Formats: sequence, structure tokens, C-alpha cells
Amino acid sequence: MTTSPPLQDDRIEQLAELLERRAVPFGGLGLEALDGFLSALAVGPEAIPDAEWQAVVWGGRAPRWNDDDEAREVAALLAEARELALRRACHDDDSLPDRLAPLLWLPEDPDAAQPDELDAGSDWAEGFLRAVDLREAAWDAWLDEDEWIAAILGLLDQLASGDVLDGDDPTAPSTPLTWRERIDIIGALPGMLADLQHHRIAMLTPRTPLRRADAPERNAPCPCGSGRKFKKCCGANPAPNLPS
Repeated sequence: MTTSPPLQDDRIEQLAELLERRAVPFGGLGLEALDGFLSALAVGPEAIPDAEWQAVVWGGRAPRWNDDDEAREVAALLAEARELALRRACHDDDSLPDRLAPLLWLPEDPDAAQPDELDAGSDWAEGFLRAVDLREAAWDAWLDEDEWIAAILGLLDQLASGDVLDGDDPTAPSTPLTWRERIDIIGALPGMLADLQHHRIAMLTPRTPLRRADAPERNAPCPCGSGRKFKKCCGANPAPNLPS
């Protein structure tokens, strides 16, 4: 992996202009939505074929390009945008460099008081959730196992809709998301992506079966952490096909 920025300012402007001309009018994605969409692809539970996710980007079939050079240029722009989303998700330091920041509009001083009607980050969150919809069953499996992932998607839904639902009473009317709440969610996006990326890697990492030679003594504490002796816990019913 190179250390140069994956999508520099001139390329960002070029990509934004391309999307406004060739994607947005046909129900495709603008720049902010694309960045959120590609971020979800980077951290999601399943890989999605290029043809499938690119159909969402363009709002259907990819446009007909003028020539092969233009087609290659568009492919390069999308590849750089994907690389940016992936590097952002893989960045582990507490401080995210500006060059890896999510591509979304914010006022010059986001911490200053702003009208709550400003919907900064909504397009980004909508793009992320559109990618989630492509693999809804796989995401639901994650949600069933980990409440914190459900909490992340709940915050992104708030960012996209501008509404906060009452978690204790789903029949209660929603309340508008305040500007301060919106900025707090946007500021937490890099950390959310990093957590999801760590989870994705953990789920993809094969779990090595315990070999008999590696098993603890029968009277030793069980390595599963139950506090019981191995012979009374996992050692009570060893798998019949463990290699010796």
C-alpha cells in the first residue's frame, strides 16, 4: 500500500462533478453518499461484486463512456474512492488525518451554534445504509449478536433521517436531531468504522480447533473462562474428531 493520499483534492472535485452529471440525475449517488456507501462496503460482513455495487452508484446500468480512456479514468476514480474509505476504516490512531476524513460538508466552524435544520452528514449516512441494504441478512446476523453494532446503525439512521426515536416507546413521536447531536455523531464516524473493521476481521479469522496435545490437564482451570475444571467443562465432552 502506498503512503500517498488515495484521493487528492483535484480528484475529489473531478469525481464529484462526474457523479452530479452521470449518477445523481438517474437516482445514483453524489460524492457524500458515495463515500458513506464505500465505507459500508469496506467494513461490511460480505464482499459485494463490483457490478452489483456499481449499479447503485450509477442508479442502474453504468453510463456509456465516450471511449476506453474515459472508462479507465472513471474506474480509477472509483478505485481511489474505495481506497480512501478502506484506509479510513483501517486507521487505528485516535487522531484521523484530514486527508482520511469522511467526505461530507460541514460549516467552517461546526462547533458554533447552527440551525438544527442543517442536515450535514445525512447524505453520507444514507449512502452507508444503502450499502447495508445490499446485504441486509448478513448485517442482521451481526446485529443479533452484538448490540453495539445495532447502536451504530441506529445513530446513522438518526443522521440520515434527522429524527430521534424513543427507544423505550416505539409508538412515541420522534424528536428532531439537534445540531449538537448531529456533530457528535459525525465526529464519532471514524471510531465507528474502525470498530466495525476490527469486528469484520475478527469474524473472518479462522478459529483453530483445540488439539489434544494442546489441551490442559484435566484438573486445570478450563481455558474457556468458566472457572470450572477442564474435566468438568469443555473436557467433559471432547469432540470425537479432534486430531491426536
